[in-house]
Amino acid sequence: MQKDRASVGQLLDNIPPIILSLLVLSVVGMNLLANKSIDTGVSWLALDCGILFSWLTFLCMDVTTHCFGPKAATLLSFAAVGLNLMMAGIFFIASKIPGVWGESFVPGSEAVLNQALNNTFGGTWFIILGSSIAFVVSAVVNNFLNYGIGLALGNRNGFGTFAARSYISTFVGQFTDNITFALIVSRNFFGWTLLQCFTCAITGAVLELLFEVFFSPMGYQIAKRLRPELAGEPARQEA
Repeated sequence: MQKDRASVGQLLDNIPPIILSLLVLSVVGMNLLANKSIDTGVSWLALDCGILFSWLTFLCMDVTTHCFGPKAATLLSFAAVGLNLMMAGIFFIASKIPGVWGESFVPGSEAVLNQALNNTFGGTWFIILGSSIAFVVSAVVNNFLNYGIGLALGNRNGFGTFAARSYISTFVGQFTDNITFALIVSRNFFGWTLLQCFTCAITGAVLELLFEVFFSPMGYQIAKRLRPELAGEPARQEA
């Protein structure tokens, strides 16, 4: 395994800009789309559109963990949370600026639609707080579990090992993110039952894992470009 590049400066010097960009984009998109629920047609199954982005967040963390170590991946995740909070602040300011959204021009409904759009982009404090806490917790779980699985598998570098590390850590990490958010926000503010919280967490984790399975070859190719020795099977035994 690569040694952790623990300092912010070293990490930003070595991490490809595309990884940082995709991670921040996915975290911002995930939290924004979490405002829209998915009509599953089943009363006990609750999902939101954040799953369309969350797989990318975890794939970026898995690649970073594989190439730079869990501390570096966690540091990058914290940076993404900070930038997401900054974006949430900008969205909030935009929602308070007098004006109208283009989609609000519906005769007789302008004021209602404009306020609804302002509320969506402006965010709600408990949703932003809950999603930030859930992501921080799940990032730590995902990154260090991914690293631990790598150690258990002998630090081998083939796609099979990369996939095993990513699939297991992503499922556990996604479940942790979903259940933490559901228990903090959905149960306390939206009245979800414990069954809904659990089914949302487990189903969301399964769906997000399927995204990870589909896109993991792409993640592995990115990792190979970052660490050419990944093209071979045995890994260097570094701390």
